Amino acid sequence: MSDGFLATLSWPSALAFVFALLIVVQGLVIWSIRRHRDPRLVIDCEAPITELLPSLSGLTQGTIYEGNVVELLENGAFFDAMFEEIRAAACSVHFETFLWKDGVLGTHLVDALVERRRAGVPVRVLVDADGGKKMGEAASRRLREAGCRLEMHHPRHVRNIGVFNDRDHRKLVVVDGKVALVGGHCIVDGWLGEGRECDNVRDLGVRLRGPIVHAVQAAFSENWVEDTGELFVGDAVFPPLNRMGDVAVHVASIKPEGSPPAVKILHHLVVCIARQRIRIQNPYFLPDSEAIDALCKAAKRGVDVRVMVPSAEASDMPMVQHAAHRNFHLLLAGGVRIFEYQKCLLHQKVMTVDGAWCAIGSSNFDDRSFETNDEITLGLRDDALAAQLDAIFERDTRDCIELQADAWAHRGLWHRCKDNVFYAFNELL
Repeated sequence: MSDGFLATLSWPSALAFVFALLIVVQGLVIWSIRRHRDPRLVIDCEAPITELLPSLSGLTQGTIYEGNVVELLENGAFFDAMFEEIRAAACSVHFETFLWKDGVLGTHLVDALVERRRAGVPVRVLVDADGGKKMGEAASRRLREAGCRLEMHHPRHVRNIGVFNDRDHRKLVVVDGKVALVGGHCIVDGWLGEGRECDNVRDLGVRLRGPIVHAVQAAFSENWVEDTGELFVGDAVFPPLNRMGDVAVHVASIKPEGSPPAVKILHHLVVCIARQRIRIQNPYFLPDSEAIDALCKAAKRGVDVRVMVPSAEASDMPMVQHAAHRNFHLLLAGGVRIFEYQKCLLHQKVMTVDGAWCAIGSSNFDDRSFETNDEITLGLRDDALAAQLDAIFERDTRDCIELQADAWAHRGLWHRCKDNVFYAFNELL
């Protein structure tokens, strides 16, 4: 029947029909892939989060690593720690980032990595090809000439046409397989400040010592093996690691084929089991309908839910903030309190639940991070650490404007138009 139909068409018309059919089939394939990564997650649990660490790690295909030391590093202090560890490296340096732009910070990092390589230390550097397109030819040339292994993740090439939208958004450093740094910091000069000026970026990361470093090293190896095929082994990269402290940590980073990535399950799961309070700081907060429902249900069962985001004026991507504004009325009506940070770009990706568990990593609270990007989020069980992060949230509220449901409902027509337009555009990405 189809052959007869095509036979009645002219050659250009038949070609156009086949082309249109291929587009429809491709659209169905893409829809099917995204649908399987985006099921409606359901949970019924009354246990407190303090008793659920094995469930959190198990459901996100991770392992609990006991006995770690975790140090919070705010703003430019992250790079002080990073350079301290790189300069002390004796066996290996592994560095991975999404965004790297030519500047003072990038030059200092190249200097440090080149010095270690010339001292005989193997150096592996993995940069997302899209995020690193402005790192500068001088930086890449110096690294390679010194003998550092520099790889760009998913560069624009026909062989990557099927995965080009899959970006490496992780930011981590592992030194000698014994110490790791993880957070949201990028290699851009704005991250060097103290988060006090409008051109600064406010961010937060951690320095880790203890058995958890093996899991961070494994996350680095995932993309390194994909891009290079190299399997690194031995004590220089995976040394025996003894208990160093008292913090239990698990890692969400895996993206199973055909099912929701671990970071999405983790963020949704902890919202559903929260019983007292939730604090979220995130620069790109665009929860899907299921996450909006989960946050509002948490508020309705008595959980004190507060979210902090940068204002559109302070953000580096005001279009994304306006897209997020599209559904703020649902959250506000559901009892979620929303604060907009005014001073500069608030970039830290942090969550605390019930003053006992917290998450720190590279993941934004949006579909791109939850379903497409390669991300890493640490789940940490420690009352003292959660208290530190809750205190940071309270401190930062002094530089915020809290949105009010009534006033938000009467925001200007132009504002609402931008929100809807950018939200529709965001849904196409």
